[in-house]
Amino acid sequence: MPAQYVKAYIKRNKNDAADAEAICEAVERPTMRFVRVKTAEQQATALLHRGREQLVRQRTMLVNALRAHLAEFGIVAAQGLRNVGELIAIVRDDGDTRLPDMARQVLQVLANQIEQIETAITALERQLLAWHKTNAVSQRLASIPGIGPIIATAIATTVADPNVFRSGREFAAWLGLVPRQNSTGGKIRLGGITKRRRKGSHGLWPRGACPPSPASSNPPLGRRAADPENRPTI
Repeated sequence: MPAQYVKAYIKRNKNDAADAEAICEAVERPTMRFVRVKTAEQQATALLHRGREQLVRQRTMLVNALRAHLAEFGIVAAQGLRNVGELIAIVRDDGDTRLPDMARQVLQVLANQIEQIETAITALERQLLAWHKTNAVSQRLASIPGIGPIIATAIATTVADPNVFRSGREFAAWLGLVPRQNSTGGKIRLGGITKRRRKGSHGLWPRGACPPSPASSNPPLGRRAADPENRPTI
């Protein structure tokens, strides 16, 4: 059972006895939702996703830092990861006099870290793609427009039993892709999409729903631009 559903049955202070009593109360509720037990293979594949997400966050931090430091010297590039290669080329160009030597040395360290993380992300994506090719459920999910190996493997690993969802709306609510509701007295009041969503997968669904963007002309750091025929990272 999710811990947040059990907490509602705890009376006053929290201790082991109160936790046990709350669990006994919650488990008998007819509308209680239970978490299905995942296999070791599903947990291992989910770890690949968590590791990839952490590396992506680190890469974003480094790219933002590189852009900010270069902007102080008047060097900017267009938005998007595919344009970071231009900045890295400037950092490694010793003939570019716009950067002092001391600043160039520091920025080269950031550039090297960005490329190292990019290599690590690529290796994890290869492992996810290899698992995707061996899993029938993931392959069926990838046949849906806008869903590629990344989203397909994420669903196959996190949803142990899809039968717990009675409809697609329940699945959307589980993901957090529904508006906040504050209805009362027969009046329906719907707000914006809430942040009460599952960590890790919330960023994949909006990108999968968007139309593909043109392929990048910069292969090293632009290979993640969505392609109409092949979407390897969604």
